[in-house]
Amino acid sequence: MENHATFNVLMLPWLAHGHVSPYLELAMKLTARNFNVYLCSSPATLSSVRSKLTEKFSQSIHLVELHLPKLPELPAEYHTTNGLPPHLMPTLKDAFDMAKPNFCNVLKSLKPDLLIYDLLQPWAPEAASAFNIPAVVFISSSATMTSFGLHFFKNPGTKYPYGNTIFYRDYESVFVENLKKRDRDTYRVVNCMERSSKIILIKGFKEIEGKYFDYFSCLTGKKVVPVGPLVQDPVLDDEDCRIMQWLNKKEKGSTVFVSFGSEYFLSKEDMEEIAHGLELSNVDFIWVVRFPKGENIVIEETLPKGFFERVGERGLVVNGWAPQAKILTHPNVGGFVSHCGWNSVMESMKFGLPIVAMPMHLDQPINARLIEEVGAGVEVLRDSKGKLHRERMAETINKVTKEASGEPARKKARELQEKLELKGDEEIDDVVKELVQLCATKNKRNGLHCYN
Repeated sequence: MENHATFNVLMLPWLAHGHVSPYLELAMKLTARNFNVYLCSSPATLSSVRSKLTEKFSQSIHLVELHLPKLPELPAEYHTTNGLPPHLMPTLKDAFDMAKPNFCNVLKSLKPDLLIYDLLQPWAPEAASAFNIPAVVFISSSATMTSFGLHFFKNPGTKYPYGNTIFYRDYESVFVENLKKRDRDTYRVVNCMERSSKIILIKGFKEIEGKYFDYFSCLTGKKVVPVGPLVQDPVLDDEDCRIMQWLNKKEKGSTVFVSFGSEYFLSKEDMEEIAHGLELSNVDFIWVVRFPKGENIVIEETLPKGFFERVGERGLVVNGWAPQAKILTHPNVGGFVSHCGWNSVMESMKFGLPIVAMPMHLDQPINARLIEEVGAGVEVLRDSKGKLHRERMAETINKVTKEASGEPARKKARELQEKLELKGDEEIDDVVKELVQLCATKNKRNGLHCYN
């Protein structure tokens, strides 16, 4: 990559870990290519970022606090989706919108060369435009899901071109109806795409989503630029010792990692079925369980009676958080039982693990269908009402991790890992070329000259 003048980039992700994490990863990639990055978010969101910023990035990634208004039902610790009670999500979106004046002050103070923003704040590129700052949307969900949703907005009443493999099942129809609604959130997303300067950045790579990138570009009339998987490298931490020591005692490929994301809370019924499914599978497992903030829940009381005694040393249940990347790279882990959030899908592909797909809501069912289309995993099928069954879960876990019928998925996962290793940061270099062009154009327009 050729040298270029140093440019200042301001990033504004949505207030969710699943959004902030890829923005931080992109920031780290850009700083290695002569960019200064300012990552702007609420103090509650930034608190989880500080611990990830090593000394290496302390001079090139700067954290900027965006203060949301104080609302009686939304104290400062709830200015993030992490642990947020679901009923407060609309309130958080409103509070984020109300932070626009504070964000304008940030723009005025920093005077960045470029704004990179998320899908839920169309007011951000609007504010940047007032300061003559180019703005690019960075989407951290899949091109498949994004093109699927935009299709129904642009072409109501028509079938998605790849509907034979990418679809919602009948029991997931509520998500389809939500996509077809022209409500406030839908217009937020579409406006964010329309206001992006010439290009759209999206997390992913064309080897698995090529036709979906092309269709998304067709729908938007903009160049869609992949940024790669943006997966964080595992970091050693003494607090993880208990988990890793337990895992070290297992046989190679014998264990599955089970996690349903940082912001989805399982119902009691699903908790019990998953527990029984893991028990029936007779496979070693690490299962991460999470509960909303403020709920003092005893794990033993949420699981079937006698569960821990029956699984014994075969299972480890972790409350709250586990070092996911480190676990997935361990040789004794042979599969990932996942909700199919896009970050988790990218991790599984980078680390060469097949997925036992158990989507719960939002974009996850579409991601699960993509995984099956690619051949890197198998979905646990529910009944016609969407109910999860322990026997099907156990069967699918065994198929993906042990049985001969699951070898194609295991092989495909390894192939994708090899492809990603060979590609390296190829996508990021293309991203940098696009961003440099936007920054340079802005500075020329303002009468500034950039020298290499």
